[in-house]
Amino acid sequence: MDFITSIKTFAAVGTGVIGGGWVARALANGLDVIACDPAAGAERSLRETVDNAWPALVKLGLAPGASPSRLRFVDSIEACVAEADFIQESAPEREDLKLQLHAQISAAARPDALIASSTSGLLPSHFHADARHPERCLVGHPFNPVYLLPLVELVGGKNTAPAALAAAAQVYSALGMRPLLVRKEVPGFIADRLLEALWREALHLVNDGVASTGEIDDAIRFGAGIRWSFMGSFLTYTLAGGELGMRHFMSQFGPALKLPWTQLVAPELTEALIDRVVDGTAAQQGARSIRALERYRDDCILGVLAAVREAKARHGFNVED
Repeated sequence: MDFITSIKTFAAVGTGVIGGGWVARALANGLDVIACDPAAGAERSLRETVDNAWPALVKLGLAPGASPSRLRFVDSIEACVAEADFIQESAPEREDLKLQLHAQISAAARPDALIASSTSGLLPSHFHADARHPERCLVGHPFNPVYLLPLVELVGGKNTAPAALAAAAQVYSALGMRPLLVRKEVPGFIADRLLEALWREALHLVNDGVASTGEIDDAIRFGAGIRWSFMGSFLTYTLAGGELGMRHFMSQFGPALKLPWTQLVAPELTEALIDRVVDGTAAQQGARSIRALERYRDDCILGVLAAVREAKARHGFNVED
């Protein structure tokens, strides 16, 4: 089957934080967007999300014809997906719900329309079980804010056609994203498995009274986080090995992996731990609203992206790598 790779109409099923980010990105790329969400006040919240994101998208650069006015909110899944060239489901992380939704979406969608899920770790083979034409169903897992961060993990289920993954990669690339094909269908995929390990350790440090939430965030944002934004972990550690590179780094620091530094089993989420985390992050947030922090975050992301692109060009790197 040939799948649509040049899309004009984007459907968003679910319009929370992630779904709303998809809508903003699609609109900024000059697409017509049809959205649905059964939550009370969902349309109002979605339009506020788009309005809040739009200044950053203007700075990033809009496609010809891009406009929030091209968003249409409807009251059923069938009305949402029937005309769509590409469908992105961003419902809550419940396998039973996604199983039901993908059966419903795939029954109403055109057979050649790709259907992607924003799940951050559920296995597509499980929730595609009742879908029609499951060969066109896949995971397209983005990162918040979806309208700025380029990474999207592509994961196929046991019935997903390789051609569907290739077509989805073309669609996401046209939306300014960086598709990353996950080679095996594993829970949590790649990025979230790494993030979960860091999150578990951070919760242990708070729970054990080693550091506050703000101090832990400082350890990341003034240290490794800066390097990660342009070099990741493996290339960073290659440089840590000096002229001898990664082999020397592994021989020098590899034995430390056996030391009992980390506690990868998550701590018990007691009320006391939850209170510490909530109180700590409230202190970090201060009097700023979530919307204000989103705008601050967006400006910072744009600055980092621009700085990295400029440095790559100056040093002869491909700015897309």
